[in-house]
Amino acid sequence: MLKLNIKNETSRLRAVILGTVKSNGGVPDLQDCYDPKSIEHVLQGTYPCEEDMILEMDAVANVFKKYNVQVFRPDIIENYNQIFSRDIAFVIDDLFIEANILPDREREYKAIEKVISQINPKKIIVLPKECHVEGGDVIPWNDYLFIGTYSGSDYADYITARTNIDAVIALQELFPLKKVKSFELRKSNTLAKENALHLDCCFQPIGKNKAILHKNGFLVESEYDWLVNFFGKENVFEITKEEMYCMNSNVFSISSEVIISEKKFTRLNIWLRKNGFTVEEVPYAEIAKQEGLLRCSTLPLIRD
Repeated sequence: MLKLNIKNETSRLRAVILGTVKSNGGVPDLQDCYDPKSIEHVLQGTYPCEEDMILEMDAVANVFKKYNVQVFRPDIIENYNQIFSRDIAFVIDDLFIEANILPDREREYKAIEKVISQINPKKIIVLPKECHVEGGDVIPWNDYLFIGTYSGSDYADYITARTNIDAVIALQELFPLKKVKSFELRKSNTLAKENALHLDCCFQPIGKNKAILHKNGFLVESEYDWLVNFFGKENVFEITKEEMYCMNSNVFSISSEVIISEKKFTRLNIWLRKNGFTVEEVPYAEIAKQEGLLRCSTLPLIRD
């Protein structure tokens, strides 16, 4: 059996589910796109091709191999996008929580059955139907649980609104000892640079006390300010709108010292190294065209 353990984003990684790009299904129809960035690339004829994305994901798999991380992959569904494993489930402490995701994506969850079958059934949580949540909006940070949400009355109008207040309340009830902090995110169906699809598109803790942040991703300035104060201004790397669009906050920590980052994130990678991090650079710009990067395509199961 797998003994799940995820207390935060940066403790030493031991086991992870990494998505797959094999049999990815090619360029989707516009009505099948779930985010404005994918729509943009479909319209421009720059949607990523499978061969390029396979090379990118293989580079990440090789980094995991280098650090002796146990890697699970989903079963392949023919002609289907299975890149973003973070969307379909997430682990907090020793509980495996199935995300209530877009109904079309139910098959993705079934494709990780070989992993789920190794988890104690009592540790698998299915939230009530009215709770919408995806793993990109859920960031465990020791005593805290940070959750991205959107509570506008027009929630249903946004394909980009993925986590609702019902889910925030349910997670607080599930983890009564954690301090749950929710953050209202800026949503747009049409403008990728004005859309924080998930919390990890505009915020991510790194190391032991640092964070990457993008102010415009937050609808409520005081909530953004709370994060700056929590980590300390000197420990925050503020990314620009262009850097958020390229997914600079969506790197992935193997430990509090080692971070996998996109090789074109020049400004971020220099800052990380200046602050003592080992940066494992990989190409991931093609996958990023679908409004997801390294954190989105990984589902950590065990950290020390």
